[in-house]
Amino acid sequence: MIRIAHISDTHITPDVAYKAYPYDLIVNEINNGPFDLVIHTGDVTNSGLREEYEHAAYALKKIKKPLIVVPGNHDARNVGYELFEHYIGPTTGVYEKGDLVVIWLDSTIPDLSDGRVGGYKFRWLKERLEEYSHKRFKIIAAHHHLVPLPDTGRERNVLFNAGDVLELLLSHDVNLYSCGHKHVPNVYRVEGLVVDNAGCTSCRKTRKGDVNSYNIITIHDDGKIDVRIKRVTGDTVDRSFKLPRQKIFLPKGERLFRIVQVSESKISDRVYFRGRVLENAIRAINEKYKPDLVIHCGDIVDAGIERYYERAMEYYEKVKAEKLVVPGHSDITYLGYDLFQEYFGEPAIIEKGNFVFIPLMTAQYEIPIGVVGRIGQRILAKTLEEYEDRFTVVVMHHNVIPIPRSREVGFLEDGGNVLKILTDREADLVLTGHGGNAVGIKVENTPIVNSGAISWELHRNPFGNSFNVIDIYPDMIAAFEVQATWGSRKLLGLWKIKTSVPWK
Repeated sequence: MIRIAHISDTHITPDVAYKAYPYDLIVNEINNGPFDLVIHTGDVTNSGLREEYEHAAYALKKIKKPLIVVPGNHDARNVGYELFEHYIGPTTGVYEKGDLVVIWLDSTIPDLSDGRVGGYKFRWLKERLEEYSHKRFKIIAAHHHLVPLPDTGRERNVLFNAGDVLELLLSHDVNLYSCGHKHVPNVYRVEGLVVDNAGCTSCRKTRKGDVNSYNIITIHDDGKIDVRIKRVTGDTVDRSFKLPRQKIFLPKGERLFRIVQVSESKISDRVYFRGRVLENAIRAINEKYKPDLVIHCGDIVDAGIERYYERAMEYYEKVKAEKLVVPGHSDITYLGYDLFQEYFGEPAIIEKGNFVFIPLMTAQYEIPIGVVGRIGQRILAKTLEEYEDRFTVVVMHHNVIPIPRSREVGFLEDGGNVLKILTDREADLVLTGHGGNAVGIKVENTPIVNSGAISWELHRNPFGNSFNVIDIYPDMIAAFEVQATWGSRKLLGLWKIKTSVPWK
């Protein structure tokens, strides 16, 4: 068994931003506890100044356990990244102990709050993961968060290439990603990866009047990972995760429902719109896949003008199945807000037997950034509660998980709170369509599937233009991406589902 103390965001400074008492209290607990290792995930100092680093170096020496320290965005201010190496240690490295490897890296960008693991650093991380692939337990430690966090205000400062990093970690069977940055303690399971966010250990800037805290990570010999959030008040929150074993899922029973999910057709007269590809895809949807419902997750047209909407109707009237369409950000530019309702109507909840499809409006005028809003969040939570005995599918345009090959800038500005509602209320499936790339990831018990661009040339998908086919069985969901030109398929995800829906 290995026990790790995870601290973060101490913001050590001679001024009032730093609270020495919580720091000393937590360090005393760590020194007197059965910990094998301490990981500090950044923002050791408040402004990266020499006097702060001098103070921090002294404070860190109070920790009498093996210590890994990762730089945060505050540490990189004022060229503080050079002082970090002088006073604290290397910004990137590897720690080994038995079956455990901890790889830590610098995700900061000088003088910015945002983060990035790009270029040479990304390749270095990939090489280390391949080098230590034989290790049973693999932990990555960095400062910036990978997935949106609740109770952080406007979602921002995520890793610019969070989608690529998440894809890399999942493909190399990393067990734990430890980070800080947003001053909110939180734990998510993302497929087989545990994402462990620490709150702030000794900074006054806590969220919602919270108190200082740290996380306790216990890795058991049988593969179980426990994470305890421990506040200085003594309050604790405990999560426990069993590392998954590789399995082959076979569906039981007949298919209950088939969804075809599309996005970013961006119909227009511009050269980037591929009309023949869209026609071919519609033909395949009608003749081969014959879905129970077609869901378009936004960006139907490239701009909200009438001739584009007229042309869009010509295409989508050819789709034989029932359709649910939510607007994307390009759909409501110019006159698009009115034209969308005129041509496609106001998106409304669709009930089909045991299945309920809930449209969530996120698009905003003239900008790619989306928002649900506090009222929208309350409506979403209430709706999911109302239909908790049915199979709930939430449909929206903006992504709530980072998309590979896309620069993540917090496209859904309240994504952290929305993701928390979706996972806490256990939405059975979430469909999104922003980012130009297809991906499927299960967060907690909720599979989230993003659709790539069906007919827009400016996409980010090496598979090309595509749409998704999602089959729902009594015990599992199978999601495939279908190449819109040639019809070849690629698996996005197979997820076992546990639902209280009475299928019979």
